[in-house]
Amino acid sequence: MIRCSGRSTMHTAAVALVAAALWAAGAETAALAAAPTAAVTAAVTAAPAAAPAVSFAAGVEDEGAGCAVTGLPGEGSLPSDSRLPDPFRKLDGTRITARSDWRCRRAEIKKLAERFVYGEKPAKPASVTGTVSSTGITVNVNHNGRSTGFSAGVSLPSGSGPFPAVVVLGGFGADTAAIRAAGAAVITYDPYAVGREGTPRNNKQGAFYDVYGSSSSTGLLVAWAWGVSRIIDVIEQSGGGILRADATGVTGCSRFGKGAFVVGAFDQRIALTMPIESGSAGVPIFRGIPGEGAQSLSSAYGEQPWLGDAFGSFTGNPNRLPVDTHETVAMIAPRGLFIMDNPHITNLGPRSASVAALGGAEVYKALGAGDNITYWSDVQDGSHCANRSEWRTPLQQHIQKFLLKTGNAPGAMRISSRAQGNLAEWRDWQTPSLGDGSGDTSPPTAPTGLTASGTTSTGTSLTWTASTDDQGVTGYDILRAPGASGGTFAQVATSATTSYGDTGLTPDTTYRYQVRARDAAGNTSPVSTTAQITTRPGTSTGGCTAEATVQTQWGTGYVIQPLTVTNTGTTTITGWTVTFTLPAGHTLTGSWNGATTVSGQTVTIRNAGHNGTLAPGASAGGVGFQASRPNGDTALPSGYTCA
Repeated sequence: MIRCSGRSTMHTAAVALVAAALWAAGAETAALAAAPTAAVTAAVTAAPAAAPAVSFAAGVEDEGAGCAVTGLPGEGSLPSDSRLPDPFRKLDGTRITARSDWRCRRAEIKKLAERFVYGEKPAKPASVTGTVSSTGITVNVNHNGRSTGFSAGVSLPSGSGPFPAVVVLGGFGADTAAIRAAGAAVITYDPYAVGREGTPRNNKQGAFYDVYGSSSSTGLLVAWAWGVSRIIDVIEQSGGGILRADATGVTGCSRFGKGAFVVGAFDQRIALTMPIESGSAGVPIFRGIPGEGAQSLSSAYGEQPWLGDAFGSFTGNPNRLPVDTHETVAMIAPRGLFIMDNPHITNLGPRSASVAALGGAEVYKALGAGDNITYWSDVQDGSHCANRSEWRTPLQQHIQKFLLKTGNAPGAMRISSRAQGNLAEWRDWQTPSLGDGSGDTSPPTAPTGLTASGTTSTGTSLTWTASTDDQGVTGYDILRAPGASGGTFAQVATSATTSYGDTGLTPDTTYRYQVRARDAAGNTSPVSTTAQITTRPGTSTGGCTAEATVQTQWGTGYVIQPLTVTNTGTTTITGWTVTFTLPAGHTLTGSWNGATTVSGQTVTIRNAGHNGTLAPGASAGGVGFQASRPNGDTALPSGYTCA
């Protein structure tokens, strides 16, 4: 049987690339020598309404985090239903009637998907720090006393930045040349660093499980999505000089297409989601896979821990699932979605994938965003994860529309007749005509009097004067930008009151804040005036030392781990700064458990939020960094000082 993703114990994207090449050249070639494809082409037209009363790209990871989700069913009470669940029907049995209702209905779908399909995606950890350069991104995470880190590569297009970026999972299957030619950077992300394949469900490995435990019931797909979210966190903090925080896309093929699909569904900061040939556990509806002859759900569940542990109860009867992948598609609405599929390989479930796209497109249309979704399986070449000429132009059009904001090409359904699904066979619900709530189109007034006070080395308190609205203000969005100028304001939180305490900031760093109001219809006010703060330096009332240990080294690089910081004074210190010098030709490529800055060959590492307080004689030993050097150069950093 042909598989979209064969059994594997691969642990690097490079190995995955070789495996994909061998797969594509294997014995299935004869089966892929297909006749020319006849296509069913139908434009997905937007509902004749004004702009959607929902955010285009929310600027926040989970816009529905404040929604009260109650009435989640238990596994034992789930009925069997061969039809797709109604995406517009709330848990209380009523249907949404306004576009503004979608925010909290999406939150219900997210909770159902987490409980029964993917496993929980935790909220942003207590501390996420890192660096962005023209060649790479480092991510350091600290949460509940646990820490981890990983890195990603960056390849910039020609021209001057800041650039939008597309995160490419796994390093193969995506047309990276076309992405860069369209004007977007490519972020090369190794999902295995965050959630490793080839591990049992009770002993999962990778950066996600370093923080949340190896026995976590969350599957690899959500772990990979969590890693991309942390990359976006770092981009938001970086100042916006290289990459734009408000213009991120994601793509990947095969198992990494599954991952890209889930990444886009679970982080509303992703402006463009582009899964390629994702197969079972990806876009195809679970209910359709058994009848189509695609890779079975039990095979996909058992091959790797991609899906959450709870999904194991549904591999034999997906009709009991209270959610299906057309609703995962809907979670991405109204943001950009370009699904690329292969109709020549039945094992990929392309017919079921087209049904998922058609079902999710009904939500797009109801939100007035029907032009924002494309499904394309009208391709001639049957090779798995090939760069296809049919996709190059729409790929670049999607980047221009959703990341560069310079185009407006409409979405379309180009479904091959080889694998054409019929949504009517799968639903017993109709798409409602959603209004704008109470007919309210008037935004609240801008908040006034934004003031920051009580600023410490890691936090500040914001207050402002309430906005007014003809129907009532329901909450406020808090936006933050790094530095005294430049950078991108990104939404970091919401508040139901006229105050907010921001924490987890970096000592001795400048930030700017703005606030905007929201009403029940989803209208947002103009932003407030800007409040600027500079956090206080990490204080020290005693001496400290820094001792570097070489963990490993090779011809072109080395790792210093641990860099042990010890309080040599007689009183507790609440912050420290280590400075050292890199030899000529050496370059810092990553660091963890500290906020790192580089000036020439001088490197400064300041404490993270969790390791700055040291009692007399105590040490912080989890700090470390990695550097590259010319081949054969055996020099190491020197001049370590601590203050």
